[in-house]
Amino acid sequence: MIALPEIKQAEMFDFLTRLLNTPSPTGFTDQAIALCEEVLSALPGIRLARTNKGALVGTLPGESDGPWRGLTAHVDTLGAMVKEIKPNGRLKLSKLGGYAWNTVEGEGVTVFTRSGDTVRGSLLVTKASAHVHGGDVGKTERSDDVMEVRLDARTTKADDTQNLGIGIGDFVAFDPRVELTDGFIRSRHLDDKACVACMLYAAKAITDAGLQPKATTVLHVSNYEEVGHGAAAGIPSEVSELISVDMAAVGDGQASDEFHATLCVKDSGGPYHHGLSQRLLTLAEKFEIPHKIDIYPYYGSDGEAFWRAGGDVALALIGPGVDASHNYERTHTEALVATARWCLAYLLS
Repeated sequence: MIALPEIKQAEMFDFLTRLLNTPSPTGFTDQAIALCEEVLSALPGIRLARTNKGALVGTLPGESDGPWRGLTAHVDTLGAMVKEIKPNGRLKLSKLGGYAWNTVEGEGVTVFTRSGDTVRGSLLVTKASAHVHGGDVGKTERSDDVMEVRLDARTTKADDTQNLGIGIGDFVAFDPRVELTDGFIRSRHLDDKACVACMLYAAKAITDAGLQPKATTVLHVSNYEEVGHGAAAGIPSEVSELISVDMAAVGDGQASDEFHATLCVKDSGGPYHHGLSQRLLTLAEKFEIPHKIDIYPYYGSDGEAFWRAGGDVALALIGPGVDASHNYERTHTEALVATARWCLAYLLS
């Protein structure tokens, strides 16, 4: 294997665990952005800024004054907001991001009130008890109208819930349930916090080795990807190449798996930049990075959001294979290390 600077794997996995355990549904990402800022601020020479919409932009000086490069990954996750306080004191939700209700049914949740307090609860179907509703529990079609949050508080009417400080528009985060076992990482929201960790620790490996990237590089941590416009703004005009670092979709008909990094050459938005994709493949072969090539039919990325907003960059996408995306997700540490090394190889070449 051709040598690259060392990725501090234990540190990367520890950071990822902390990030996964930091709630950040789209629109409520300040704490997660601050955690990323904590890591990036330790890199020598980096310039940090936040966009008006709250994304984090780090600019790392490179060896040359030529065209800049960029990496982008998103820290926002699926989640919800309070849509209605029901007469029985329970909460009706409005989704943040694209997921099916059955994928989060039974999950623990945290409601963030306007005052800064939190209230715990669970997401359930309205007819939840088999001993009360019999076979109707399984027959009920999961939709916005039949899902509710049962709060862990003495509340049986709307006034009780309002007295807790809960109101319409409060953010709701689903428990990630992070577990590392036999090299696997199981958690909600590996999409895309796994890739944020890979991107940040690739950059850290460069500065820890006393090196600079080949070209000045922008590290963009997006905060609105799950609703479609994350990196539409915030990428500096000097950037000519952009790598979107996002999870690879694992499942029937896909080449991706949980043990490799994947290059996506096409998704629902069409093909990525052929020339840049081929360069990344050459780097993967040169540095013996375990990789796959794939196409995702139901998928979009931050980089595409930038393209649609008029961004004039060559764009490619890489990321670790993640099983059960937008559900209770899983990947393997081998895929994370491969992705971080691929980012590292790109930055140094």
